[in-house]
Amino acid sequence: MKEIGKIWMNGKLVPFKDAKVHVLTHALHYSTSIFEGIRCYDTPNGSAIFRLPEHVDRLFKSAKLYSMKMQFSKKIISDAIIKTVQVGGLKESYIRPLAYYGYGTMGLTPTTNNVDVSISCWEWKMGESEAGKFSGAKCKVSSWIKIDSRSQPMQAKAASNYANAALARMEALENGYDEAIMLNYHGKVAEGSAENIFIIKDDIIQTPPLSAGGLEGITRDSIIRIIEKNGGFVIEQDLERDDLYNADEIFMTGTAAEVKSVTQIDKVKIGNGKMGNITKALQKSFTDVVMGKDERFLPWLTFI
Repeated sequence: MKEIGKIWMNGKLVPFKDAKVHVLTHALHYSTSIFEGIRCYDTPNGSAIFRLPEHVDRLFKSAKLYSMKMQFSKKIISDAIIKTVQVGGLKESYIRPLAYYGYGTMGLTPTTNNVDVSISCWEWKMGESEAGKFSGAKCKVSSWIKIDSRSQPMQAKAASNYANAALARMEALENGYDEAIMLNYHGKVAEGSAENIFIIKDDIIQTPPLSAGGLEGITRDSIIRIIEKNGGFVIEQDLERDDLYNADEIFMTGTAAEVKSVTQIDKVKIGNGKMGNITKALQKSFTDVVMGKDERFLPWLTFI
């Protein structure tokens, strides 16, 4: 990672290399942290952050679900995100706001410690999403079960949730796949390790309901609203593993992934094994939106 710009920590911009925490920071030991992933795009009209208010709202929703008392308002966090991006000087970047129980008292109960906040941004690279953007990703149905709201609040974007997801991702990579797909305790499709999932069968687009255990993804919501604005619709319903194998097309959505195609699950080829036409069209539609080329969705962009 290139150390460019500065990192915002509890109200101050500090040099990238000096943004450090104590080894006894509570979140390091007990996963008591929440975060967001946000994209800033280099559009023809200048750099723009995608759906900034919605991301900040979700950060505070996550904090509420974990009884974390934020010491900064939504406006302060939003302004700090913009400032951090500006100081970094990157036209396009990935932004990571993080709220966590900091250094103070050790032990399981975190509430005597302050909730610290940092905001970082770095140069964006396609990385793990590359296969899904071009040739189509190969996915493995994970042997790890997706945790659900009986264990933790699944609509919080919490670090603790991602330990489960990381196990699934590593298993998939170790077995020669690009990504994992996770089932819930009832055997229904939940989501990828870090993306929501959609299937297309007979030109009908379907996605698991949030009750299946997936995160309420902002890119997921964006794609549904783009489809609806273009006269289509998405059916939210429980999906079986068989539905994956029998799909004509499958795609995943996420801040990092954007819209990525899935062309194989386990040893089963999806459709003709190539990116489908609907997925390809949605990729283009989403790119037009984040690049400010679709005037209907310009309010989603915060130009900086």
